[in-house]
Amino acid sequence: MNEMLEMLSFGIRLSEPFVALIVIIMCFVSLKGGRREEKALIALESETDDKTYPVLYWENSIGRSRSSDIRINDFTVSRDHAVLLRRNDGWFINDTGSKAGVFVNGQKTDGRWPVAVGDNISLGSTSLVLRRASDVGVQTAVREPKRFPQGVIVAFITLYQALLTLQAAINMMSAEVIIPSALFLVVMWAFYGVSKLGLRRLNFELESLALLLSGTGIILAASHDMKQSFVQLAAMVLGIFLYSFMLWFIEIPDRVMKWNIAIAILALLMLASTLVLGKSLNGAKNWIVLGPVSVQPSEFAKIAYIFVGASTLDVLQTKKSLASFIVISILSVGFLVLMSDFGTAVIFFMTFLIIAFMRSGDIKTVILAVSAAGIGAMTMLSVKPYIADRFAVWGHVWDYADGTGYQQVRSLIYSASGGLFGTGLSKGYLQYLFASENDLVFCLICEELGCIIAVLCAVVIGGLMIYARGVTTRSRSTFYSIAACSAGGLLVFQSALNIFGVVDILPLTGVTLPFVSYGGTSMAACWGLLSFIKAADERTYARHIPKQKKAPAPEEMFEQI
Repeated sequence: MNEMLEMLSFGIRLSEPFVALIVIIMCFVSLKGGRREEKALIALESETDDKTYPVLYWENSIGRSRSSDIRINDFTVSRDHAVLLRRNDGWFINDTGSKAGVFVNGQKTDGRWPVAVGDNISLGSTSLVLRRASDVGVQTAVREPKRFPQGVIVAFITLYQALLTLQAAINMMSAEVIIPSALFLVVMWAFYGVSKLGLRRLNFELESLALLLSGTGIILAASHDMKQSFVQLAAMVLGIFLYSFMLWFIEIPDRVMKWNIAIAILALLMLASTLVLGKSLNGAKNWIVLGPVSVQPSEFAKIAYIFVGASTLDVLQTKKSLASFIVISILSVGFLVLMSDFGTAVIFFMTFLIIAFMRSGDIKTVILAVSAAGIGAMTMLSVKPYIADRFAVWGHVWDYADGTGYQQVRSLIYSASGGLFGTGLSKGYLQYLFASENDLVFCLICEELGCIIAVLCAVVIGGLMIYARGVTTRSRSTFYSIAACSAGGLLVFQSALNIFGVVDILPLTGVTLPFVSYGGTSMAACWGLLSFIKAADERTYARHIPKQKKAPAPEEMFEQI
């Protein structure tokens, strides 16, 4: 009997990676298909030199600069003259501090100014007329989505979760593990139903990838500590609500800009309150403990920080500098350093570099920031030498195998013992090490679920960044572009710190693996970060349109998006 169960468990372990791989392939193939081609929405026809400028994006910079979306070679036009942008109630043009000003039908504009087809827009000595793309021979195009049925993807995730649950039940000789797994499946299908039928979302692939990772983390927790699995499940539900709220909130970029200052203050208050009220756990004062509940505010501060850093193009193109954002960044990182939460401080700094580069487009800004950070780090090491002691083991864990390198050495040994398909859930030895379910979770996956599934988890998170970068050119606003790349970069860099830290490629900083590591605050915050990537895809705010007897014109189809 035991031999049959062992054979069944082994067969399940062989099949799990392939089911997970099928889910990942279907999701990314579907995400790639069905996006709008980069063709003109409208066009600007020059009355000065008979040139036609296709308008490709929802926000378009106009000026003499080579980096302008619509470049006008006219010395009377400023380098960054204006921004032509689309919102739900039409097209607008905004003078971004030009010397000559912007005139619409002979009237000088002030702030955002509505423009319609046929209007004359004057910038310096250049006169432009807003035209429909089809009227000047520039075609628009919307292609029908080519993707796998979303219900099929969710069904495969269900199969994957069922295989994990069955494996855990066999190995533990207990059916108790079925409870959190069954609740996870109920939440997943309810979420899918609301998204598809209630909100009529066109795609569910990003959510599917996050659910694949979250489900893996929940069943991993359940196989070691049932209480942890319910905490993770509750945090996932909270994260889904946060994700849904944020998608609604950022649907209108101008609404985000109105709340920008309030969100910045909230981010700083969260960090400051932790510094004052926080409890030191594992060397970092980054937790606020309220009875049986512990919260890590810095995880939610990551979301607020991206809100503050991202802006619409007409804001970025003005003469305003990065000063306010830099001040907020310095304060945020400073608070984290004072908490001794150096892992999160590094994550904030890397996110700052992404945002600063995307806002300015100037590599010199990044070099200056890195140089300043290097000087600050050297000063910190000289003032507080005990910090350097924490990193003394880096690259030499085998020399400290029975001391400060104990965790990493055991993690390397046990993860290698898992091979391609793992030893089985609850069958590993790494579970007995401190922080195995959060800081060392990548090695725990390697040991119990196998190297293939561990690598697939990393591939999913890396794929989110690649996807975020790919959709930015089609985003409705630079706010979405900057926010999506920042969120994707944050998740990737945090994952790199977690994965490379335990294998001694990078210093061990004690950060979580997104969606997988045990930690309710981290789980909820990761779902919040995912909303930035989701919002960058213009299809997110489209609605499923019932099939019509007569196909609408391309322009009408795009209006639905």
